[in-house]
Order: sequence, then C-alpha cells, then structure tokens
Amino acid sequence: MKLLKVLESKAKIRFQDCDPFNHLNNASYINYMINAREDQIDKHYNLDIFELAKTKGVSWVVGTNQIAYLKPALLMEEVTIDSQLIRYTENQLQVEIRMWNNDKTELKSVLWSTFVHFNLLKQKRWNHEQHLLELFKNVLEPLETKNFEERILLLKPLKV
Repeated sequence: MKLLKVLESKAKIRFQDCDPFNHLNNASYINYMINAREDQIDKHYNLDIFELAKTKGVSWVVGTNQIAYLKPALLMEEVTIDSQLIRYTENQLQVEIRMWNNDKTELKSVLWSTFVHFNLLKQKRWNHEQHLLELFKNVLEPLETKNFEERILLLKPLKV
C-alpha cells in the first residue's frame, strides 16, 4: 500500500479558542494544526507518538515554529488542515501544515514546524531508528523553496 504524502483532516473552530472578534486566537492556530498532524500520522502512518514515548522513551519536541496568518478562521467554521513532511535528518523533522477554509479555496494559515527527536529518559537529542527513516523517505514531499518567507509569497495569492 502506497502511503499518502499530504495528509488531510477537518476541524471545527471552537468558542474557547477564539478572541472577542470571533476569530481563532493566534496561539490557538498552532494547537489546531499540531493536533491535526498528530491525528493524521497516527491514522495514515500508524505512528502514535504517545505510545512511542511510553514504550521506547523517545518522542519529538518542537524546536521552532514559523507561522503566517493569512485569513481569519472564524467561530464554528469547519476548516481543512493538510500537512506534509518537507525535510528530515537523522534527528530532526520539518513539517508544513496549512489551514484552509472547508473546501480549500481560501488559505488561512501556514505553519513550518521543526521537531527534534528526543530521548525522554536520557534528556537529549536522539537519532531516528531505521524504520522511522524509511517511513520519512517514503512520505517526504519536499518544497521547491527552502525559505519560509518565499514560500508564503508563493502561496499568498493562491486561489483554487
């Protein structure tokens, strides 16, 4: 079975995550996007990061986030969140996550997250096991650009 490279799911914007203008709070975008990615990799790649932490003592920690807010996500709006692995090394992953309106005609936000593979027991950076590197090789969907600002400029006028 061929693994999908771009994963997608839906989410509904909830009241407790919104500001007084009924827009999704800036900090909440990251939560929605990271939660979607966690669910997507569990569903599509059978990679449960919490089970891995519990059984092997390894997981990923966020190293950096870069986010662009392009259009507001509104209270009770259903959004589509898609994500893909854009880079990896022996102990790091970089993922692009995009939030769209429901039918993916309006891009709301783009997030680049870098995750560092981490040994929770030894409290230090840790190299990926071979089976993870194989997974990453099979699902990698690199981007033409290596720069976040350039990527945003390419995506900003995007209308599907």
